[in-house]
Amino acid sequence: MEYLLDTNICIYIIKKKPIQVFEKLISLNPGQVGISSITLAELQYGVAKSTNSKSNSEALEKFLVPLEILEFDSLAAVEYGRIRTNLEKNGTPIGPMDLLIAANAIAENLVLVTNNEREFERVEGLKIENWTN
Repeated sequence: MEYLLDTNICIYIIKKKPIQVFEKLISLNPGQVGISSITLAELQYGVAKSTNSKSNSEALEKFLVPLEILEFDSLAAVEYGRIRTNLEKNGTPIGPMDLLIAANAIAENLVLVTNNEREFERVEGLKIENWTN
């Protein structure tokens, strides 16, 4: 795996808006792209709270088929501790779910694909791409 998709990118792909994000995904081999189990949790939360949970659940299941789901493991936990400490020292914290996703990406040396560069650029050592540009 090379790319880890952030939650906002997953939503863009599911909705096929903006279309260039979906086109970038389908231009890659399935083994190159995955999501964190943390992202999956956020997506499942979105399905559960939606008014169209049945159709959204079906769309999510279809989206997940070609993707690897990266579990949050002990390596990611070590990175989480390091990242959170650095961000707190610098007075530049990020959201708790974003912090977990960033730790997962760094632990596996993956590029995080996100449209939330402003938040994630605070994380030292995190490789970021934005497919919406």
